[in-house]
Amino acid sequence: MGQKKDLTGSEKSKIVRYLAEGCSSLKIAKLLKRDHQTIKRFIQNSQQGRKKRVEKPRRKITAHELRKVKRAAAKMPLATSLAIFQSCNITGVPKSTRCAILRDMAKVRKAERRPPLNKTHKLKRQDWAKKYLKTDFSKVLWTDEMRVSLDGPDGWARGWIGKGQRAPVRLRRQQGGGGVLVWAGIIKDELVGPFQVEDGVKLNSQSYCQFLEDTFFKQWYRKKSASFKKNMIFMQDNAPSHASKYSTAWLARKGIKEEKLMTWPPSSPDLNPIENLWSIIKCEIYKEGKQYTSLNSVWEAVVAAARNVDGEQIQTLTESMDGRLLSVLAKKGGYIGR
Repeated sequence: MGQKKDLTGSEKSKIVRYLAEGCSSLKIAKLLKRDHQTIKRFIQNSQQGRKKRVEKPRRKITAHELRKVKRAAAKMPLATSLAIFQSCNITGVPKSTRCAILRDMAKVRKAERRPPLNKTHKLKRQDWAKKYLKTDFSKVLWTDEMRVSLDGPDGWARGWIGKGQRAPVRLRRQQGGGGVLVWAGIIKDELVGPFQVEDGVKLNSQSYCQFLEDTFFKQWYRKKSASFKKNMIFMQDNAPSHASKYSTAWLARKGIKEEKLMTWPPSSPDLNPIENLWSIIKCEIYKEGKQYTSLNSVWEAVVAAARNVDGEQIQTLTESMDGRLLSVLAKKGGYIGR
């Protein structure tokens, strides 16, 4: 009989079966033509089960070290827990303990995305703020486009899940499933739109002006009084389709020119209050990680979410402009957040 060969998987299965049938270890050794001690060792190891994990004593963190960690976390945004602790020369602390300590003094956040601002941009932002500092912003129509997808922004499908529950399944799309381009405006306490850009239409100067003609002008602006049209200021950003000579001339023929068309500083989405409206709508349509199966369904969700935004919320956004201008001047043209 061989004595030094390891048991194969097939032999182990046979040993379990023979034991279930009531065979002794000696009989099993004879049936398999293996050494009796090898069979007995396998049976004993199987009956012992897994060894219990021995808990190692955790390293204690002193109050002085906690202060060092707090300072390091403030100086090293987006750093890992390991990097923060290593910068303080604190070793031997397991990841679970590091995270528990940091959770009391910090939060896990993603880096904010914003357009770059150079010196010229900042100067233009300051000039813009000075120019419109005395403007009655209740007469300004703030406009912008937003694209919504079937799945929502990356990283939004996160949330707490109870113990014992499985995370919901999310659909995976190879090409993302496309999206819907939405245009809207806000003025005082009123929402204009939202209007959907037809699928497949790329907004250049001509298609942008035609879109405004078919939606904004025919469905909203035409119904307003002459005095309203005389005082309204139209705001749009510097997208190529907005700021082109063609679009500027076309708006001028509609009576929106000179002081009635607001100049806009470069790289300044933080100054447009409608960006906050887009955030409100996106939070609503993608809450709890919701996904959509068609472009029509996500458009219907946008319309429903927009209807739930009341006039008081919109007025809060439009009335924030005085504060935004003062913040731009205080920060010397720097980014002010939203």
